[in-house]
Order: sequence, then C-alpha cells, then structure tokens
Amino acid sequence: MTRFSRRAFTLIELLVVIAIIAILIGLLLPAVQKVREAAARMQCSNNLKQIGLAFHNYHGTNERYPAGFVSRSATFNGDNLGPGWGWAAALLPYLEQDNLFRTIDFTKDIAHPVNLAARTQSLSGFRCPSDSPKGTTFTVRDGSNNALCDVAFGNYVGMAGVYEVSSYPDNSNGAPGVLLRNNGIKITDILDGTSNTLFVGERASRQSPQTTWVGAVTNAVILQTLNPSLGQEAGGVLVLTNSGTAAEGRTPNNPQEHVEDTNSRHSQGVNFLFGDGSVRSFSNSISPTTWVGITTRAGGEVVNLDF
Repeated sequence: MTRFSRRAFTLIELLVVIAIIAILIGLLLPAVQKVREAAARMQCSNNLKQIGLAFHNYHGTNERYPAGFVSRSATFNGDNLGPGWGWAAALLPYLEQDNLFRTIDFTKDIAHPVNLAARTQSLSGFRCPSDSPKGTTFTVRDGSNNALCDVAFGNYVGMAGVYEVSSYPDNSNGAPGVLLRNNGIKITDILDGTSNTLFVGERASRQSPQTTWVGAVTNAVILQTLNPSLGQEAGGVLVLTNSGTAAEGRTPNNPQEHVEDTNSRHSQGVNFLFGDGSVRSFSNSISPTTWVGITTRAGGEVVNLDF
C-alpha cells in the first residue's frame, strides 16, 4: 500500500509569509488613509456648502443674514448678557433641523434648563469628519472656573472681522466681517463682493476644543489650550473667529496657537465658505494681506484668489 505524505509549512516559511503580508499591509495602509481623508475633506466641504445654501435661504426669507450671535449688552462692544444664541442656531430650519429649532426657547439664555436638550445636541452637519474631539459635548466655564453649562461641540465658526471678537464683538474695531453680535447684515452691505468675502471657516478640537454651533454662552471665559501666555477670550469666540491684522500673520493653520484662529486636521489646508456659496481650502501659505482682505466685507481691498 502506497502512502502519500503531505509537506507542511516550516516555521521559516510561515514567518516569511507573515512578513510579506505585513509589508503589503504597510504599503496599502497609507493609500487607504489618503482615500479616507479625501472622503472626509469632501464631506467637510459639503457641510459648508449646505451651510452656504442655508445662509442664502435665510436671507431670502428675512432679507438679511443672521447675526453672529444675539446678546444684550449695557454698552457698545460691552460684556455679553445673554441669551447668546448664534448664527448656526438661526440657520437650523434651513438645514432640515426645524424640529430641533422648535425646541429652543430663544427668549431664554443658552444655559437655561429648558434649553438643555437643544444645546447638547450634536449635529453631523456642524462637524468635520476629519476631527476627533474628546466628546460630543464640552463644559463651558466662567472666569472662576465654575461650570456654566454643557454645549455640543462643532467645527465651524463665523467670520467676525479683523480684530478680536472678545474686545470688539459689535464692529470688529471698524474692520467688520459678515457675522457680528446683534447685527444681521444685508447682501448689499458686502461691498467687497460675496465671492471675495468669508462667511464660515473650520476650527479643530486640538487647538480649539471649545467651539460650538450653539452660541456665545453668557459669562463664558475661553482659555488658551496650547499657548496660555495669550490670555483668555470671551464667549463670542465659541461661535466666531477673526483674522488678526496682516502684521500678526494669523493665517489659517498658523503656528501661533490662538484658540480662536482657524485650523483643521486636513492634510491640505482649512476649508472656508465664501458668501457666494463656494468653498475653498487655504493653508498658512496664503498671503497675510490676502487673508485679511477676504475677512472684511467692505474694506475695498483688491485680492487675488487664483493660486
């Protein structure tokens, strides 16, 4: 009777096969990651395009854009006194979030218990899929580190203008963008043209973990997370950003680490929504002069975005 023996893998052969598979996975993984990031960047861009459509539909209904946020103040550019609801909350009905919009009592402060469910609602349309925050909500605190309330995290902030939102929430010190406190502007107020004027940009959680779609929480103090020497900011920076002057060089993804500056986790820059509804990506290679020029709505700057 003839016997046939089956030759098994030796240990060395098995190790060689495992090594080959590991090399193939190593070669494949960067490609997979690039595909995932491209898809995430596209989804982020689509989010901003939907926000752009919402802005224009809001304007068509109300004959003006929403304010950056609404808040009483005893003086011009003074402290925020609530209720604080921001531009994104105003856009909810135009982003298929009418049911959520109806649950908000806009006459009461963001932190009021009646608004708990609404202010902690995480919305994918206000989240960049490339980012990975610690949680869907975060706690807003005052200057004594007392908890004020929890709000939902978001990645998109409105452009208020050149100068600090904390100091000049009503007029950006005379160099305004389109989204200021209590000031809903009309399209005719954008003298620089909607295709040359920023509306909304990105902020990622590593540098700016206190960013929300909800609004400017009354008495909020926003601490600098990466560079404490820069001091602290007021509640307006929860929903708004500013460009800084050209001399400061606070372009997108700049290394100065201001908590209120625009930044992202994308490998190819930061996405921005323009007033005409277009979305473009910019990195810190953009000229500081051009950066400031597209920040203001009526600065009269001549800018060239063909780069």
